[in-house]
Amino acid sequence: MRITNTVKQDIRNKDRFFRGAAAMMLAAVAAGAMAQTVADQTVPETGGLNIPSNLQLFGKLDPNVRKPTAIVNDTVLTGTDLDQRMALAMALNNVTKLSPEDRDRLRMQILRQLIDETLQIQEAKTAEITVTAPEIDQAYARFSQQFGKTPKQMSAFLREAGSSDRSMRRQIEGELAWARYLRKRVEPFVNVGDEEVNAIRARLEAAKGTEEYNLKEIFLSANEATQQQVFANARQIIAEIQKGQQPFEYFARSFSEASTRAVNGDLGWVRGAQLPPELQAAVQSMQVGQVAGPIQIPGGFSILYLTDKRQVLTADPRDSRLSLKQLTIKFPAGTTQAQATARAADFAKATQAIRGCGDVQRVATTLKAEVVDNDQVTIRQLPAPLQEILLKMQIGQATPPFGSPEQGVRSLVLCDREEPRSGNLPTSDQIQNQVEQQRVNLRANQKMRDLRRDAVIEYR
Repeated sequence: MRITNTVKQDIRNKDRFFRGAAAMMLAAVAAGAMAQTVADQTVPETGGLNIPSNLQLFGKLDPNVRKPTAIVNDTVLTGTDLDQRMALAMALNNVTKLSPEDRDRLRMQILRQLIDETLQIQEAKTAEITVTAPEIDQAYARFSQQFGKTPKQMSAFLREAGSSDRSMRRQIEGELAWARYLRKRVEPFVNVGDEEVNAIRARLEAAKGTEEYNLKEIFLSANEATQQQVFANARQIIAEIQKGQQPFEYFARSFSEASTRAVNGDLGWVRGAQLPPELQAAVQSMQVGQVAGPIQIPGGFSILYLTDKRQVLTADPRDSRLSLKQLTIKFPAGTTQAQATARAADFAKATQAIRGCGDVQRVATTLKAEVVDNDQVTIRQLPAPLQEILLKMQIGQATPPFGSPEQGVRSLVLCDREEPRSGNLPTSDQIQNQVEQQRVNLRANQKMRDLRRDAVIEYR
């Protein structure tokens, strides 16, 4: 059974050291891309564009004019396509209301995504790659199942939200077509040799014990002309994040201009030395769960979210696997704050008197409390306040009560703790696979850049 219905968790059980190795290489690429490599000049280097320093504009671009439709290499994207995809994004992220400014930003972001999706489908067709209707149906059924719905129920849900299953199926087609294109035209030409793998393992071993951080990012590009406006936009995004109404990942998907937007802004595990100096200085002073920014870096501004930190290849007490029993009491409708406080106090007194997990059921019966077992959760999967408490607890002890009058009050009883093993280097196969995937992603980004550059796009 799970306790995720009562305790918010950010589960990261997948091959932690493997991800750390991959993230190091990812961050190294990102850091290299953002680092300044030439000295400042009075007239910035423009790659041969020959832009005069005293330029004069012969026209005006009104940023408030927003073109809702586009023709991409003869494929028409209608206003309905855009509206339905926006409704889809909002429905799947439980967003019911946006400010006019946020709605405009999301609309432009969705339009860019629709254009990219169209270019991907078109390019796949040139490589004689097609996605059949039955394949889309199967993927749509799996997608619906993730939300606990049948395909028919999901279609009804999307219609009620102002979207349609057609919009979702189009997105599925784009994802499948692009994945197959990469497997056919990119992956066969990416190879990683043993010498490179061994060098990465050596660097990982040399870094053992150093601090590394699990980060998510939002990157907003800016130049001298747009710097103030972008900075103000970043401040507004941070203010919305701090309200807690939507997760950081929602804002990363909606507003970030980095390639990590596709993975909810996830940078993975990185060491401070792999980040640009501006980000390195910020992350070293951050606490887990903190959002920092806007941080000015070459090319724009960054917003960082620190989800976790650890030491490279070193056992971390927060990786201890716990066996827990959770007791929950709920308050009936109409319970006043005073009544809830009084019952919570009785609950706290009873749970603190528990003497081992064998005593839990007796206490639960007395309190009329629900009991949930979980023996697969690690300390780091729990919210930060509970992590600090459980790190100091002995077997058989109970946490102080936590919760709310609306959702009930709970306490966790520690039944067992399995200490983490010492950190091990990822295997050669793990490193090789991850490096290859990293290079496939890099070439995919380059291909998308070329497709956008060569496309004929008419906005209407």
